[in-house]
Amino acid sequence: MQANGREMSAKILVVEDEPDINELIVVSVRLAGFEVMTTDNAESAWQLLSTGLPEVVLLDWMLPGMSGFHLIRHMRADARLRDIPVIMLT
Repeated sequence: MQANGREMSAKILVVEDEPDINELIVVSVRLAGFEVMTTDNAESAWQLLSTGLPEVVLLDWMLPGMSGFHLIRHMRADARLRDIPVIMLT
């Protein structure tokens, strides 16, 4: 795997409810050569995690509905998801 755009195998999940911030992060991550899944809430992120495993999650702390903190608690309770690194955005 390379992060220079030539190979794109690493997938990053971005969970951010502010559209401008979400777009900035997604563009930056794609320019770095990564594949991006994105959503604006924890419930949708949970659904995305059931369909594919990212290498890392960039997660906003304050989200509508379920908070980022609660999403992490759900992830850590799931054996399939507990070892995925999470970077909190706040």
